[in-house]
Amino acid sequence: MTLLITGGFGFIGSAVMRRLLSTSDEVVVNLDRMTYAASPESLGDWLRHPRHVHVQADICDPGAVRQVFATHRPTRVMHLAAESHVDRSIDGPAEFIRTNVVGTQVLLEAAREHWAALDAAGKGAFRFHHVSTDEVFGSLESRDDPPFDEHTRYDPRSPYSASKAASDHLVRAWQHTYGMPTFVTNTTNNYGPWQFPEKLIPLVALNALEGRPLPVYGDGSNIRDWIHVEDHAEALVLALFRGVPGATYCLGPRQERTNLEVVRAICATLDRLRPDPAGPRERLITFVKDRPGHDFRYAMDPSGAEAALGWRARRDFETGLTETIAWYLDHEAWWRPIREKRYAGQRLGGVKA
Repeated sequence: MTLLITGGFGFIGSAVMRRLLSTSDEVVVNLDRMTYAASPESLGDWLRHPRHVHVQADICDPGAVRQVFATHRPTRVMHLAAESHVDRSIDGPAEFIRTNVVGTQVLLEAAREHWAALDAAGKGAFRFHHVSTDEVFGSLESRDDPPFDEHTRYDPRSPYSASKAASDHLVRAWQHTYGMPTFVTNTTNNYGPWQFPEKLIPLVALNALEGRPLPVYGDGSNIRDWIHVEDHAEALVLALFRGVPGATYCLGPRQERTNLEVVRAICATLDRLRPDPAGPRERLITFVKDRPGHDFRYAMDPSGAEAALGWRARRDFETGLTETIAWYLDHEAWWRPIREKRYAGQRLGGVKA
């Protein structure tokens, strides 16, 4: 069996790659364009392993994508490659439409051509697994609203979530119209090692470590459900092999926190692991103008996916956060060049603080 993973040098993609390469004997083809957030270092010793094949190509390039299928003839595809940062989508939505919508369509067409040419056994074994987000479901407006599940209607609110919603619809259309065996997984906010420091947890942790302001949008009351990337990767690999065509799997850990609670937890963890002589790091919290169209709450009911996949998130948030902060403390050689040359922690999202 040959597995094709798009975006295998990304944050979630690299966790999936590590799990696949360490727990299976399959060849894993990693189709990754190497954008600003790619981290080949995240694969460690697996980077040059003979079962890891990296193809540097753009999923929006039909010729290049068709060539990947023709050369490697994958049995299953997991599509992770995407632009994923809401604030960047506010600043520049066109790249999100290009990568998330057009790129998914190009990949689907190449996969369909490949699938259509397979024999009956090959067609039966083939799967196209599309990885998506809870943000496609819109915003829960109160703490009491029931969480999203597989039957929640779509109501995306940002350029990012709208582009992912469009890609989800394309994947389902290819299954319904052409019979191609596709399915979708949606998940909550991920965190953990190797996350590019534009996202909340690494951004706040590194700012706090350097004694810089810790920006919190609005009053910090917006709520997210936080899943450790290794828990998510475990679920994604199970879904790749157990997923049923046409199905949707909502993956979550039931660990909701307000943004302010998360920032305070980061401060407390850092104060414990590496105390600041100047005092508790909560003094650095700075409330800034809210993000345009900021969704109030995301939360997922994972009970359907747990039953179907035989999976449940293992890490509680406090344990996972401590492990994550400790990892960043031990890996300054990775994040320091990023902060100095690629992303210095500046405000994104089209609104000046």
